[in-house]
Amino acid sequence: MQDEQEFIRQLLDPKTQNAAFSKLLRDYQRPIYNLIRDIVIDHDDAHDVMQNTFVKVLRHLEGFKGESKLFSWVYRIATNEALTFLKSKSRRGGFTNLEQQARLVDNLKTDTWFDGDEIQLKLQKAVSLLPEKQQLVFKMKYFEEMKYEDMSEILGTSVGALKASFHHAVKKIELYMTKN
Repeated sequence: MQDEQEFIRQLLDPKTQNAAFSKLLRDYQRPIYNLIRDIVIDHDDAHDVMQNTFVKVLRHLEGFKGESKLFSWVYRIATNEALTFLKSKSRRGGFTNLEQQARLVDNLKTDTWFDGDEIQLKLQKAVSLLPEKQQLVFKMKYFEEMKYEDMSEILGTSVGALKASFHHAVKKIELYMTKN
């Protein structure tokens, strides 16, 4: 991890910070956007949350202790920002989180950034009905193809618990897909 430690040093050094942050954006922007988009569903919201994520990363970089990989730390911030955003949006609209998720999925039909078909809309609807933790685990594993070990670092949950959450999520989604 010497390369990562050197990269973090460059991010913290005022002389190399701009170039290093540009590299961080190049390397992480697309996967972070995809993760956030999977959580918040709406493109514009995902873009806003992504910007907030990178501002927070830069602001709190000095506090990064290196106990996890930089990748995991940035993903944890992005995940927390996305979940916080959803909760705030739900409260502002007077909806529960599940109601908010259902509204977001319904809006996908008119979203110009969504290029999915009816099956994908049905899958999104099934996912939106899952409890928050199962949604998150399913989205990270299924859509982002993330390894359980990386998810464990990001979410602070054991690999076994993540596997169980994913299994339960898949069973619920399968049931929904066959009944609807």
